[in-house]
Amino acid sequence: MAALFAVLNLGAWIMPQKVSAQQGSVSYQSFYDDLSPYGMWVDYPNYGYVWIPNAGPGFSPYETAGHWVFTDDGWTWVSDYPWGWAPFHYGRWDYDNGYGWFWVPDNEWGPAWVSWRSSPGYYGWAPMRPGISVTIAFGRDYHEQNERWIFVRDRDISRSDIGRHYIDRNRNNTIINNSTVIVNTRNDKERNVTYIAGPGRDDVQRVTHKPVTSVAIRGTDKPGQHVSNGELQIYRPQIQKKSGDGRVPAPSKVMKLNEIKPVVERNAGNRPGAVSPVNKSVQNQPSKQRAVQPSVVRAKEPQKIVPPKNIQASQQRTIQPPAIRAKQPQKIVPPKNVQASQQRTNQPPVIRAKQPQKIVSPKNIQPSKPRDVQPSAARSKPPQKAAQPRMVQPSQPRPQQEEKERGK
Repeated sequence: MAALFAVLNLGAWIMPQKVSAQQGSVSYQSFYDDLSPYGMWVDYPNYGYVWIPNAGPGFSPYETAGHWVFTDDGWTWVSDYPWGWAPFHYGRWDYDNGYGWFWVPDNEWGPAWVSWRSSPGYYGWAPMRPGISVTIAFGRDYHEQNERWIFVRDRDISRSDIGRHYIDRNRNNTIINNSTVIVNTRNDKERNVTYIAGPGRDDVQRVTHKPVTSVAIRGTDKPGQHVSNGELQIYRPQIQKKSGDGRVPAPSKVMKLNEIKPVVERNAGNRPGAVSPVNKSVQNQPSKQRAVQPSVVRAKEPQKIVPPKNIQASQQRTIQPPAIRAKQPQKIVPPKNVQASQQRTNQPPVIRAKQPQKIVSPKNIQPSKPRDVQPSAARSKPPQKAAQPRMVQPSQPRPQQEEKERGK
């Protein structure tokens, strides 16, 4: 019996050592290779290799596309992104005014590397910056910028659709001024890591009036994470900074900072459909530049450009048609009517009066050939001159004939 017990103990000791050895073989190279399809590795000053996700301009860590579940390690962030197993549980996040959020790798695993605050009726959290430990986060000299805090009503902390219930960041100042830091830590002796666990279970149950069930964490062999059958299955290997073969880990492709487009110009690739309800709360997102740049451009364009177009259009429609319709009939139509009336009144008398006189009179005057007298004769005494020759001609031959007869 003693021999069998010794064998079992030996096997139990060997197996964990074997698993630990397998996990220890995973290095930073796993980060570089697995995250490359979803973002860009950049050589950033003072940090070295950092990762910028292709998650769109509205992305914010521990806010976009995910929710909280309570585990034995405290409140753990479950991301909807396929790469969420790494950047939300290892390393820290920082923000660049031009390029947005970027992730700095580290080898310590935690449920979420955030600071927590409690205010009457609210819970809030904010990403911890690189180099910030739990001890520093609890210090009086450490303060995250107010716009980087995310708040929800305390009763909504355990909701799977928590993205629909974020409080408007315009209220952050008031909430933070009435809040206190949540000092609730856990120590992972196996990994030799201490982290902040977030609000206590009893406190959450008291405000939600519902029991908070703890979800068990189960490690997987492949990158990824999801909740199923009351378990959080997540890939969380122990990470070594160097490879086991002595090689120095490095991304296969490293970009320079000046080669990266600003966050507002980058495409929203690899964003899951679950992000859509969160986008409304992300518009007021950290750093005033992120909220100001899109909103100022969109607000000024309709105000400055659209109204002038409407005014010009109205002026043209009201002024031009009356001017054209009023002037055209006055200037163009009346002259046509006047000319037409003049032609109709003057031409017929001239044509009707002259045509019969010119045609009839020449026929009557041709025998006497008085061409010089035609106008006056035709107009003044046409019947008298035409009658005299007719009366004289028959009377002359008679006396001449008589004289001839007498002479004979």
